[in-house]
Amino acid sequence: MDHTDAAYRDWLKEAVRKVQADANRSADTHLLRFPLPEKWGIDLYLKDESTHPTGSLKHRLARSLFLYGLCNGWIRPGRPVIEASSGSTAVSEAYFAKLIGVPFIAVMPRTTSAEKCRLIEFHGGQCHFVDDSRKMYEESARLAVETGGHYMDQFTYAERATDWRGNNNIAESIFRQLELERFPEPAWIVATAGTGGTSATLARYVHYTQRDTRICVADPDNSCFFEGWTTGDPDVTCDCGSRIEGIGRPRMEPSFVPGAIDRMMKVPDAASVAAVRALEQAIGRKAGGSTGTGLWSALKIVAEMVAEGRQGSVVTLLCDPGDRYLDKYYSDSWLTEQGLDIAPYSAAIESLLETGVWPC
Repeated sequence: MDHTDAAYRDWLKEAVRKVQADANRSADTHLLRFPLPEKWGIDLYLKDESTHPTGSLKHRLARSLFLYGLCNGWIRPGRPVIEASSGSTAVSEAYFAKLIGVPFIAVMPRTTSAEKCRLIEFHGGQCHFVDDSRKMYEESARLAVETGGHYMDQFTYAERATDWRGNNNIAESIFRQLELERFPEPAWIVATAGTGGTSATLARYVHYTQRDTRICVADPDNSCFFEGWTTGDPDVTCDCGSRIEGIGRPRMEPSFVPGAIDRMMKVPDAASVAAVRALEQAIGRKAGGSTGTGLWSALKIVAEMVAEGRQGSVVTLLCDPGDRYLDKYYSDSWLTEQGLDIAPYSAAIESLLETGVWPC
């Protein structure tokens, strides 16, 4: 029996061409330096993923997921793509859905920032809200069955859709950009985990290219990745969703690869906000809360290196722009509503940058 469909194959070739062309005309993202005292002999970099066409690290993931879904025959003309997302992945997937001409539905918590919702709709997507973030998965699967569409399921497929051996993934890009720096092989790369796909890509690439770089994953409050990693329990869960949009999950996601990474840090949400505000003071750039989570952990690693008299470089990620979160991480009234006091954490960062010592 031959199921060849010439019209579908023509559509598929054109859809794949459009997605690949998006990558071809996109320049690489910048590697920014966070200012540290020269005498430390330590360089801290942020890989600025906010410069992608859809403004976040998730643009890379969405491109990979669309190519994966198209080449597997899962995405079909006229049928919706559905995704469970807290925002940035949905913005990027809405962009690619519009690019190839298919409908897009984002299933996400009702607490998702208004700016992210606006961007999803700007790219032609539809927002479908749930009151409990733990229900996103089953609601997405239900909508896919109801509409005859494809549930993209980033939390399962992120780590396998990305080519971790190279092909201009984020790890290959970081090491290429560091080639002319004084410490071209970083001591640590710090990532955060939403799906776990980025940390898996970074760790696999480091292992594949036989480097000594270590991978640290920073995990916010109300997320179970840290507990699952430290206890080795893949079934661990938590009862509420993360306040740091885009990272932290109520369950151990299938795309999180615990055995590939070297270290994890638990980061209080107030510390994430303090770090992202310190970033603005240091380089004049607003970024999202997930950037703060990674930066807090990177600064702690820098403090350890200073204390031990080690020189070298550390890399973390600037995941998305802060203008999506002006009503959250840059709002003092939101901090008060959430019961978050960032003052002790801001003081810790100031103390490190002034004295080289991390307060106890």
